[in-house]
Amino acid sequence: MNAIVRFFRFEENGATFRTEVIGGLTTFVTMAYIVAVNPGMLTEALGKDLFGELLFATCISAAVATLIMGIAANYPFALAPGMGLNAFFAYTVVLGMGVRWDLALGVVLASGILFTLLTLVRVREAIINAVPDTIKQATACGIGLFIAFIGLKNAGIVAADQATLISLGEIRSGPVGLTLLGVLGTGVMLARGVKGAILMGMLGVTILGVLTGVAPAPQGFISLPAWPERLFGVAAVNLTAAFDVGLIGVVFVFLFVDMFDTMGTLVGVSGRAGFLDGRGRLPRANRALLADSLGTVFGSMFGTSTVTTYIESASGISAGARTGFASVVTGAMFLLALFLTPLVEAIPPFATAPALIVVGVLMMASVVNVKWHDVTDALPAFLTMIAMPLTFSISDGLALGFIAFPIVKRLGRRGDEVNPLVDLLAVIFIARYLFMD
Repeated sequence: MNAIVRFFRFEENGATFRTEVIGGLTTFVTMAYIVAVNPGMLTEALGKDLFGELLFATCISAAVATLIMGIAANYPFALAPGMGLNAFFAYTVVLGMGVRWDLALGVVLASGILFTLLTLVRVREAIINAVPDTIKQATACGIGLFIAFIGLKNAGIVAADQATLISLGEIRSGPVGLTLLGVLGTGVMLARGVKGAILMGMLGVTILGVLTGVAPAPQGFISLPAWPERLFGVAAVNLTAAFDVGLIGVVFVFLFVDMFDTMGTLVGVSGRAGFLDGRGRLPRANRALLADSLGTVFGSMFGTSTVTTYIESASGISAGARTGFASVVTGAMFLLALFLTPLVEAIPPFATAPALIVVGVLMMASVVNVKWHDVTDALPAFLTMIAMPLTFSISDGLALGFIAFPIVKRLGRRGDEVNPLVDLLAVIFIARYLFMD
């Protein structure tokens, strides 16, 4: 125990063994949906008979990347195959473009290698450090709105509507009622200073859902994992093909989207957790960035799409996580999930919704740090935070903020406040929207 306390610097970070365990468990439960969702999505492109192997690839890549984050960087961030990137892999690259799935895995491996090289030469760290403070604060708020919106959607509180895009869902349904009860219960527990309130709220809603028949009971407890014999090593075999003229553009799409998704998550969640230093920089940023790049390399070798840092990490941080030991707990749970898949699948989306909504509320605290009286700060900040939930993309929200910031500053005769790297990023983002599909 003392070795753990010293290695992860509990005293320096204001952490305790109990809060780190609760934080790690909270993060895992909040993002446990990926254990079933990622393989389910990828089977659309790879084949239904590969679900078990893809589940193994999902869990093992999430576990390894999260453990690297915890042990090497000492941050309570969790990683797993990214939502959005897995959809791009399955529906756009394989099904839409007609790229063979084995070649597509080679593309993911190639992008992971490039991630790692850019991280080792500190290009990605330089980009994070160049992010203006107003964009950092807005990113935290934008992620808060984004994950709260995900929670509202998962619970059915908001639903798609042809006329208005979204509208109020079936408010009298069981899932909506249990979600609202979970939000109120979690809020009351937080107000009363109850430790582990977010985790208790999720588990409480799950139990109530099963008892009331709104959610099915677990169909078992333990299952043996399936080794990915048809997937393991396929990416390496097809690595050179990823650099063919027809696929190099796809490599850079994976590279581009993951880079800015991870950057947005690290900056936003770190700002809310107080991890940024006096200059607004993230200490040990390069180690944190290596975790997702190495996770992508490792995951592609086992057969899954790009691994990235998850915004659901904010739920564990809100529950008290402050060190990498929480990530060790989360990583260990992903390994355990290989054998407890029936139990993990039994946690319904509406049970994690209260956690996402409450964490969204907590992350909005950063909104007061935006200089709203200064339009050259306020406009980029607003575009950043509002675009994330409305485009369902952290990277698109960052893109609009990065484009607006240097333009408004320079035309407003405040160009001395703009880092030249921000100008370059703005040009890259504009080119992305003009010339990339």
